Amino acid sequence: MTHPRSASGAPSSRGRHQRPGKTGSAVAPEGRAAALEQYRRRADRYDRELALFEPIRNDAVACLRLARNDTVLDVGCGTGLSFQLFHDRIGEGGRIVGIEQCPEMLAKAQQRVEQHRWRNVDLVCAPAATARVPVRADAALFHFTHDVLRDEAAVDNVLSHLEPGARVVASGLQWAPPWAWPANGFVMLAAMYSVTSLEGLGRPWDRLAARLKDVEVRTLMMGGIYIASGVYSPRRH
Repeated sequence: MTHPRSASGAPSSRGRHQRPGKTGSAVAPEGRAAALEQYRRRADRYDRELALFEPIRNDAVACLRLARNDTVLDVGCGTGLSFQLFHDRIGEGGRIVGIEQCPEMLAKAQQRVEQHRWRNVDLVCAPAATARVPVRADAALFHFTHDVLRDEAAVDNVLSHLEPGARVVASGLQWAPPWAWPANGFVMLAAMYSVTSLEGLGRPWDRLAARLKDVEVRTLMMGGIYIASGVYSPRRH
């Protein structure tokens, strides 16, 4: 099995970080700086803040239809809250690659890996647009990663590491129908706390969906939450 490599091209250890590369990203520097600062502040309390949304994470991971020995990319993995769900499905013979640009969040993910003594997790500290992950994965999850989904370079880079036919799932906030004003009030408050731009919040998944086939979008919470799934097809990428 091929292991992820560091930005220099040298093999990285399981559960270790790759430092961000120096290549450019489609995201403006000020946007990335804002995102990093936002999640640095939240790192210590992040798991508690997302406890309410764990049923959504469970549904999103289930939509990946993971099998034993699969390799899965966790894009914007944060503190690694999805790792246990992945591991339960893929077993020790599978592989988890967590991509996260915030060092403070990834340090929490590293602690989680060490606590569980998982030997099949690689952590990549880099923006999704420039992360170098030389594996071909069977699935990819974008869970509450609005900024990443709106960055076409990030979406393209992640998809370039997938096997044809890989399952891809995205989940997160979106604007509900106008009549669902309580849901939209919630979405606004949550978005102001977790994204750097409201651009595309009506259809956060559309740039990803344009690169997939067999796309299905399900909504929850009066339309304020979505789970979009599809299949990677290189001919659409």
